[in-house]
Amino acid sequence: MEELINLVVRTTGVYLAIYAVFRLMGKREIGELSIMDLIVFIMMAEVGVLSIEQTEESFFLLLTPIFVLLIIQRLTAEVSFRSNKARVLLDGTPSIIIRKGVIDEKEMKKQRYNMDDLLIQLRQAGALELKEVELAILETNGKLSVFKQQDQPLNYFDPIIIDGQFQKEALQQQGVTENQVLNQLSHYGVYDISKITVAQMHEDGSIFLDFKELD
Repeated sequence: MEELINLVVRTTGVYLAIYAVFRLMGKREIGELSIMDLIVFIMMAEVGVLSIEQTEESFFLLLTPIFVLLIIQRLTAEVSFRSNKARVLLDGTPSIIIRKGVIDEKEMKKQRYNMDDLLIQLRQAGALELKEVELAILETNGKLSVFKQQDQPLNYFDPIIIDGQFQKEALQQQGVTENQVLNQLSHYGVYDISKITVAQMHEDGSIFLDFKELD
């Protein structure tokens, strides 16, 4: 009877501990987990099982790794929020798999993304024919964002500025230089790009700007 009570108490304790940790990690859907989050969740599950099974060990000592994982997750999340380079290193960047109905097989190979995966996710998005796909973007969480021709009449352009830094690949993609962008930003009364969170250029040459909030 004592063992049963001990098991119930440990199971309840693990449940409450993991629940509290998930709440502290912030709201995010399961399908939107980053690689770091997924690793943390898997390790938490293993630690949780050990905390329940190893009744001869201190319960609170076995729970310690769960809170260490929470600290690691919060630190990496904070670094990712403050640094675009760190975010790219930890989470990667989205990849364009289809543009105007044409599949980029080199990018698929680079991302280890096979044709079966592509076709399945296209069907799930309601795209039955490749020719109707204007754009398909493989997000960092593995989800495929699909835009049909009637949904996305304009070309997709990566942001040219993220967290106050020019994005060289995006500038090359759009055929513009840093000086050209700075000149255009001056027409908006913007002279310091360090204050910009995101700047995205549209097909018509206009620029969407989002500024950092003052601390």
